[in-house]
Amino acid sequence: MTMKTILVPLEDSGAATAMLRTAWLVAQRFAGTIEALYVRRSLPGVVVADIGGYAAATPDLMQSFEQEDQQRASQVHAVFDAFVRECGVAEGGATDAVWTEVGEPGDQAVGMYARVFDMTVVGRPVAGQSVPAMSTLESVLFESGRPILIAPPTPPASLGDTIVIHWNGSTETARAVAFAQPFLMQAKRVVVVSVEGVMVPGPNAGAMAKYLKHNGISAQLRELPADSGGGGAAVLAEAKSLGADLLVKGAYTHSRLRQMIFGGATSHILATAEIPVLMAH
Repeated sequence: MTMKTILVPLEDSGAATAMLRTAWLVAQRFAGTIEALYVRRSLPGVVVADIGGYAAATPDLMQSFEQEDQQRASQVHAVFDAFVRECGVAEGGATDAVWTEVGEPGDQAVGMYARVFDMTVVGRPVAGQSVPAMSTLESVLFESGRPILIAPPTPPASLGDTIVIHWNGSTETARAVAFAQPFLMQAKRVVVVSVEGVMVPGPNAGAMAKYLKHNGISAQLRELPADSGGGGAAVLAEAKSLGADLLVKGAYTHSRLRQMIFGGATSHILATAEIPVLMAH
């Protein structure tokens, strides 16, 4: 297992550079290829005319919409070109980056396209901003069958040297750890962190550390007390204290609806993580 092909779905947002630079760290580590994907928007067949009814989109409106979309695509492409120049990406080299535009709109299309990549890098949603879109992140998470790597708003200086695994005994986290094997095999330090009171029925953190040892990965064990704060906050604080540059976590052990209403570790990490997070569902 490796991370040779990396998809980066880009939108017209300030997060594009951080996403590309995070993906570049992965590509450099595994001599991989980045594919920057821009999804062209589509105009609905009808538009609201007024309170009393609807009207068909006119040719002038269609032309204006297409021009605006082309302008957005050009702006995002310019960000990609700047990244290629600044990082010294050599076309056809061991680590490469290519640009792709597709006309099939919708977040679901991105999730399906991601099925043929080893990993997809998405931007962490930021409160008060429409992009990076949470819908894109969740589409890839639930539709691709592949892991996502969530890039923080500020590009990281390193990725995968010190890795924290947030172990809660779940199927989702077991899957995330399996996907993270290429990173874990190369890491200088791996720490399995569990938080008392937020485990689900399943093996404990010691069993996960033993599993990693059998696979040639020496892992330390940190079991945090229940009073260390909510699961997500406690794990992020521990990762920061350890100097971690990658967090591995299963996503939505509890349902999205429950986390929206009551909160949860996944929701907290998606809202506040300042290091890259590898997630799988």
